[in-house]
Amino acid sequence: MGEINLASVSNHGLQNGVNHGTINAEFYCPPERPETPPQPFASIPFCRDPDFVNREGILDQMDRRYFVPAGRVALVGLGGVGKSQLAIEFAHRIAEAGSDIWIFWIHAGKQARVEEGFRTIADTVKLAGRSRPKADIPLLVQNWLSNERNGRWIMILDSADDYEVFYGASEAGRDRPLATYLPQSRNGSIIITTRDKDLASRLTGSRENIIEIGPMVQTDALTLLRKKLRLLSDVGAVDLVEALDRVPLAISQAAAYIQARAPRSSVEKYLAEFQKNDRRRTNLLQLDAGGDLRRDGAASNAVMTTWQISFDHICSRRASAADLLSFMSFFDRQGIPDWVLKPHIKRGGGLNETKDQDSESSDDNSDIDADSDNDSDFENDLAMLRDYCLVSVNDKGNEFEMHRLVQLSTRRWLESSGLQEKFKQQYIERMAAVFPTGQYENWATCRGLFAHIQPALDYRPDEDRLEGWATLLYNGGWYAWLQGRYDIAERMLGKARKARETTLGKEDMATIASISMYAMLILDQGRWEDAEKLFVQVMETSKTKLGEDHLYTLTSMANLASTYRNQGRWEDAEKLFVQVMETRKTKLGEDHPDTLTSMANLASTNQGRWEDAEKLEVQVMETFKTKLGEDHPSTLTSMNNLAHTWQNAGKSLEATDLMRDCIPTPILANHAYEATTAADHLADHGMSRDLRAT
Repeated sequence: MGEINLASVSNHGLQNGVNHGTINAEFYCPPERPETPPQPFASIPFCRDPDFVNREGILDQMDRRYFVPAGRVALVGLGGVGKSQLAIEFAHRIAEAGSDIWIFWIHAGKQARVEEGFRTIADTVKLAGRSRPKADIPLLVQNWLSNERNGRWIMILDSADDYEVFYGASEAGRDRPLATYLPQSRNGSIIITTRDKDLASRLTGSRENIIEIGPMVQTDALTLLRKKLRLLSDVGAVDLVEALDRVPLAISQAAAYIQARAPRSSVEKYLAEFQKNDRRRTNLLQLDAGGDLRRDGAASNAVMTTWQISFDHICSRRASAADLLSFMSFFDRQGIPDWVLKPHIKRGGGLNETKDQDSESSDDNSDIDADSDNDSDFENDLAMLRDYCLVSVNDKGNEFEMHRLVQLSTRRWLESSGLQEKFKQQYIERMAAVFPTGQYENWATCRGLFAHIQPALDYRPDEDRLEGWATLLYNGGWYAWLQGRYDIAERMLGKARKARETTLGKEDMATIASISMYAMLILDQGRWEDAEKLFVQVMETSKTKLGEDHLYTLTSMANLASTYRNQGRWEDAEKLFVQVMETRKTKLGEDHPDTLTSMANLASTNQGRWEDAEKLEVQVMETFKTKLGEDHPSTLTSMNNLAHTWQNAGKSLEATDLMRDCIPTPILANHAYEATTAADHLADHGMSRDLRAT
């Protein structure tokens, strides 16, 4: 396949690398050192609610279906009616009843989160083979759960609201939809919370397995309000819960609002304020009618009204808390890391004065940093949001979650205040600053943040602020490409390329970096002619702006040569590879890894010259081992290439022995890496000095 540049422009990553041999995916790693699995335990990300109300025997219904072999049950209803709270309480009760059961909780709002949930299960039970780069984690988990010798288990799929998550095309490139990985085993049960009755029927196998969760009956709603407020009198309580349509989330929010203003507030005063804002409520509901809220399964009108009151109160009491809520509303709603949020919050900015992260300020106290006072401010902001049930935190206290409708309502609220674009831009700038390039060393960070940058695809900012957005999508597309998630990578890289062409021009080196990355992506998909045209454009522009012997230009020539090789145009490929090799010998030396890789590429165009290829590939492999380590993808790729050469030369035994030490990842199956210092020579052109990998 291809070789891509190994530097970027203006902190925009651009990769380089080569592939000089087909990867034999049938090779496998030796058995891993066995790990002792822990005893069964419950992994529930939320504490129990001390104010929980056992509603109309719903937990008893769940319990009866739970004991059915391979039982599946779905809690179905509108957002805010308490489906997740019921599942949390049920899981804790099961955990209390016995210590011999596994309890797994998976956030199911997006494919990325479901994939993460399967990986967490694999790590929890210490599944063998889970660390292999090409491991099919959902399949490993399915097989383990299907083995009755591994004990009894229960899996909760929370907020499984999107049909495409389970039955749509896999973003990870799998042939099977995620729903097919849910095991049907006598030793396990699955509980699903969802707004979609049809999806619930499909996931459980029958509408008979659905428990519909509606608003509370009046007695339960009153009980919940009494617990939340420690009420000694029911004066006004019946009217309030009825005004709130007996929706648990609305009741909890109303109670938080009343407590925050005590003793100057009460049930009667809250109800009077609710009724006083009827005109404003009507206008807001008309504004939202038929929009995104209905597609996401909007709750009753009273929920939206209660949220509006809560938002306004938070803004008037603590503007920085309202800023935090506004900022969080643009992330994926689950698993928002605290470290991403903390550096962004600004003192005193409020909804009217929020400052750009990099802007200068005459107020020395305007920026919140990592000192203890600022940490206290952040915690106070968060406490207020949690008091209003707008944000929840995991047991470790390092990740936050928002309800989908809370996020939508917050953005509607910002829109009505004329502030949506401001906070959207802050989100884009923050994620562009923290989401790294897609090179191997950053994969762990990228994996944890990727779900949070996907919403940015639909957040195109104003024309004068496109550059940061393009950087974010460029780095996100880079990572997605290396993970084999070609569809979303193409969307991200395509938008990044167009944005850079608009803001920087078609011949700017950052734009050329985007074109080259996009060309590598479509090259991987076998779109040879399209890739060739783009690589020619990259090469010619590099020659003009940087010179024919510039290392960036040489990389673009090698990429084009690789395209020729993939098309079977051996003579054209050989001609370019010779030019690249000779120039690198002169500029870098004969034993430089880039030069060795160029020589190996050249050898790969001469079919049948296995001894020459073997000699060069051994040099490349040993150099990578020394410079990068035995586990680096560059080293693993060189081992794959050498094994392929040995196999073609009739040395099957040697090839098999070598490949027992490694297994190709999706990226290794299509690319080679170069360890190089060439990035140092690009500094004068505004390119990054970081080592880039394709």
